[in-house]
Amino acid sequence: MQLDDAGNYIINKLNDELPEYLNYHNSSHTLDVYEAVKRLAQANGIAGDEMTLLLTAAYYHDSGFLVKANGHEVESCRIARETLPNFGYDTNEIDKICGMIMATRLPQSPKNHLEEILADADLDYLGRDDFSFIANQLFLENSFFGTAGDMDAWNRKQVAFMEKHQYFTKTANNLRQAKKDANLGRIKAQVK
Repeated sequence: MQLDDAGNYIINKLNDELPEYLNYHNSSHTLDVYEAVKRLAQANGIAGDEMTLLLTAAYYHDSGFLVKANGHEVESCRIARETLPNFGYDTNEIDKICGMIMATRLPQSPKNHLEEILADADLDYLGRDDFSFIANQLFLENSFFGTAGDMDAWNRKQVAFMEKHQYFTKTANNLRQAKKDANLGRIKAQVK
């Protein structure tokens, strides 16, 4: 499995082909999730081929936005199935990668530890200091699609989402839950 080549391929494609109105679902988000996966996986003792599969899934998890926003996870898997054999991935490995990608679909539904790690990495920002900036990027993107509403409506959506959200891994809970709770409290204070 040629992780670096597969990653460079999809990052270049995202940089070259994604529309500019994707303020959140872009290569910056992909690389952010990649770094979160690496951190969570190492803390959970993941190494070798499992680490390679996880990092590949991080690279490809939102590649479906190249095709469409709604249902992008299915498109991400299609892109992975078309592309990854060129980088030495076999069908079984790609099936595992697609399982991880599909686990990021909302509401998240991971079925194994690797899927839990990618799901947690995808929403790592909820419990970080840069939450407000990243959430604003998501607001701008959703505004383009007409799904954000005004800022008060957006804040209500964020509160509802964050109250239902849970981290799956002990590591993510330990690293991010307290800050996520603080971020949630700040948004609740802004709701009219």
